[in-house]
Order: sequence, then C-alpha cells, then structure tokens
Amino acid sequence: MGHATKYIFVTGGVSSSLGKGIISASLAKLLQARGMRVTIQKLDPYINIDPGTLNPYEHGECYVTGDGAETDLDLGHYERFLNVSTSQANNITTGRIYQSVINKERRGEYLGRTVQIIPHITDEIKRSVRILGESGEYDFVITEIGGTVGDIESLPYVEAVRQMRWENPKDTLAIHLTLVPFLKAAGELKTKPTQHSVKQLLELGVQPDILVCRTEYELNNGIRSKVARFCNVDQNAVIESIDADTIYDVPLLMRKERLDEVVLDKLNVLDVEPPDLDRWADFLKRLKNPKSTTTIGLVGKYVELKDSYKSISEALIHAGAECENKVDVRWIHSESITPATVNEKLAGLDGILVAPGFGSRGIDGKIESIRVAREQGIPFLGICLGMQCAVIEYARNVMGLSTAHSTEIKDYTDDPVIDLMEEQKSIANMGGTMRLGNYPCSLAKGSTASAAYGTQDIIERHRHRYEFNDTYRERFELAGLRATGINPESGLVEVIEAVEHPWFVGAQFHPEYKSTVLNPHPLFVAFVEATKVHAAARSGASTGATSASQN
Repeated sequence: MGHATKYIFVTGGVSSSLGKGIISASLAKLLQARGMRVTIQKLDPYINIDPGTLNPYEHGECYVTGDGAETDLDLGHYERFLNVSTSQANNITTGRIYQSVINKERRGEYLGRTVQIIPHITDEIKRSVRILGESGEYDFVITEIGGTVGDIESLPYVEAVRQMRWENPKDTLAIHLTLVPFLKAAGELKTKPTQHSVKQLLELGVQPDILVCRTEYELNNGIRSKVARFCNVDQNAVIESIDADTIYDVPLLMRKERLDEVVLDKLNVLDVEPPDLDRWADFLKRLKNPKSTTTIGLVGKYVELKDSYKSISEALIHAGAECENKVDVRWIHSESITPATVNEKLAGLDGILVAPGFGSRGIDGKIESIRVAREQGIPFLGICLGMQCAVIEYARNVMGLSTAHSTEIKDYTDDPVIDLMEEQKSIANMGGTMRLGNYPCSLAKGSTASAAYGTQDIIERHRHRYEFNDTYRERFELAGLRATGINPESGLVEVIEAVEHPWFVGAQFHPEYKSTVLNPHPLFVAFVEATKVHAAARSGASTGATSASQN
C-alpha cells in the first residue's frame, strides 16, 4: 500500500456489551479481504495487569496468545476472524500502562519532573497504540477501547485518541458504537441515547467519523438522517448493526452497509481491490445447512456464564461447519453431577467435553462424567484440567488407586498422579509457575491424536501449573491409558488416550485457542466426527432394537 499506517479507534457509548469486539473484528476482516494487512488491539480500562487473575464470572474466559500473554476474550474473536496470531502488544490494561510509567519514574527517566496523567499516561497509551503501527507489518491498526465513553476509567484513553487525531488527522479515524433502542410503549426506535453518547464524546474533544448503531430493527432513512444531523456525521457514515443469527454474519452485514468503503474513503485509501469473501461465505453456508446434528455435553463449573468457555463453544461451531454437522451444546454444571444424577444428566449425549478450570469446585462431577464416557464408549475430549481429571478417574476406577488425586486439590495423597514438577515447588508467585503460551508436542505414530492432526509435530498453547506425574507413566500405559503426546524438550506428558475406547483423548494444552473460521482445529474436527459416528451407531442400535421388538 506504500503509505503511513492508518489508525482506527473504536469506542462505545450508552452501554457495554454492544459488541465492539465483533464490529472491530468484522471491519478488520473486510479490510483484510481487500488485501490489507490488519491487526487489532484492545485497550482495557481496568487496573489489573492482565485478565489472568480475574474470575471468569467478571470477565469471561482468559484468552492466551502464542507468546504466553493472558488477554481479554476479544482477542479470541480477532484471531478467529482474521486467522492471524495476536500477542502481548494486542492487549493493554490501565494497570500495565501505569506500571510502565511508574517504572520509568523510579528509574529517573522523567528527571524529577511531576508525573501526570497528561502527558505521561496519555503518552504511554499512544506509545502502546503506535508499537503495532511502527513495526511496519500493518496497513491498519484497529484499536478497540474497552468500557463506555464517559466512564472515569476510560478518560485517559479517549484523551489519547483526541491527541492522536490532532497530531495525525489524515491517518486516524474514530468509530463510535452506540445503541438505538426500540421502545415498546412508544412503538418506535429512539435516537436520543446515541445523541447523548456522541455529545459526551464531543465534550472530550473527539468527533466520531462513523457511527455504528446497534439495533433490533432496521434503521429507516428518517432515523439515519436524524442521527447524522444531530451527531455531525455524513448520512452514509451512519451504519446499521442489526442483531444477527451468528456473529459470523456480521462481516457480511457490515459489507452490505459499506462500512469498509466508508472507512477507506475517509482515510483516502484508493485503488483497493474488492473484498474476496468466498471462503467466509462458504463457511457460513456449511454452518447454516448442516446435514446432521449431534449433542455434546460441555461439563464445567462456570456454565451459567457461557463466555467463560467462549473459545471452546466457537471451536465446536468451526468444527461443526467443517463436518457439516450442527453441534448442540448441552451446558452441564459439574457440581450438579453425582453418582446418583450422572446417568440422567448425561443421557442422550453423543460426546462429552470436560472443560478446563482451576481449583477443586466441581471436580468430583467432572471425574464422574469421565467414568461414564469411558465405560459407555461415548467420545470424550478433556482439556487441561479435563485431561487431568481423566488421569485421576482412570487411576481410581481402572487401576484401583482409590485415593489418586491432583496435589492442586489435595495436598497430601498416596497417589499424586497429577503434581507440580520439582523445580516449580519452590516458586511462590502464582504467575511464575504457569506454563503459558506455545510449546511443542510430539505425537505417537498411529495415535488418535496424530490421525486427527495428520502430523506428529504440533505446537499448542498452554495455561496451567500442574502436570501428569511421570513416575506413574509406565503403570498407566500397562493399564491401557497411553501417553500419546510428549513435549520433546521436557518429556512432559501432553496427550493421553484410552486404548480400548473408540475416541478418548485428553490434552494438557488448550486446542480451542487456535481454532479459527478458516482453520478449524483438527482435534475438535475429529471429536465432532467421532460424535457423528457414535450418533449413527446409537440410532442404528435403536432402530435395530425396534425392529427386533416388532418381530
């Protein structure tokens, strides 16, 4: 493209959760489909240094990048839409900004001057935005600012946007996302919340170039012209974002609204090829016209908040589309599963996925679910703690080690089949003992996992502290639980499989983080295929039983 990197800022007003992340990812997808090099970053206005220590109830899942950064779940959307890896530079929190400024002050870099929000904090924010642009790798850097305009927390961010627009008017663009609610009593859409939100942004010195209006009903020309007039934007820059069946519809809806054309026009980017969205459209076609349906039970302890397992549910959608199979996810709270309830709770499932997590709550329910999956031959995928629970279940119920446990949950157990490695035991800082980000893994020839991947050498992302205890490995192998994935550098066990079972895989890593629309994760694809086989066998058995009873 041969010109300066363009910076696009996405802010939100009226209420949080309007979908800034999806709009940012959709715009990025459209620009990318036109041959542009695009990246997205999220600026989060909370003080935590990263979301890794946040409860999933507060913030949804913690998404992990290849370089081991614990980040906001929106980065998952960015990767799934763009099929490009993100890194630490793509998620900045206020905590990190302040930490950096305070470290500089301690080192004497400000030469004794008073350190203030303006210019020091805002300069640090601008530096964090420009890092990506100055790498020379991108034509566009889209920066999504968390929270809502007018929050005390986001003021320094909006001020940094104001300064960048003033310093660089030709290369910056502001998109503001607002709500146009439908009031049932009045029977009409109301533009006032949008007007107020834009007024608030104007008071902070930022005039938006484009308004994206979230709405449940179509915006007619009257409403568009009213919004344009009151908010000083062109009428073609009032973009409707109507509720969609699936988030994957949004890029095509934004294309129809010409969001990408308006952006390119305002930034004076000319001679750009039309967007090639064929593969995206093909994915949507397969997603919406499945040839079969299977039901997978997702067993976890945060199931009441589906965002806690965002990457897993999206990975199942990608794999389902790939297999032309609709995956019905049944969300099952692991605390609700006991030996008395397990058969009723898991009845009619074609697959069981036991989710990752930390801590002891709901562990017994996870172990009980795995027992049923193993004994009844139901396809099973265990991720991280789910894999560790499979090891514990096998030790107890197949190998007779009745007290087998993980030392994460029970400090002293006769058989610590899951344990900290020796070198981790002396480290007190919780962040210091985690295995985070990409690690290599070698898969055994002829294993279920290597058949799924179609290769023996893989790299996957991790987020965990406890490991399979290698001193038990031989006993497990003899009893029929094979270690089929090994880290070639440390010898740590990464994948386990039950030999006697049609499809039983536990992975210490998190395959869901790498699944994207254009590259569905092979392990999820193989798992969904296994559920199809299981469902077919089940319906075959039941039709067989019916015909037998009719004779």
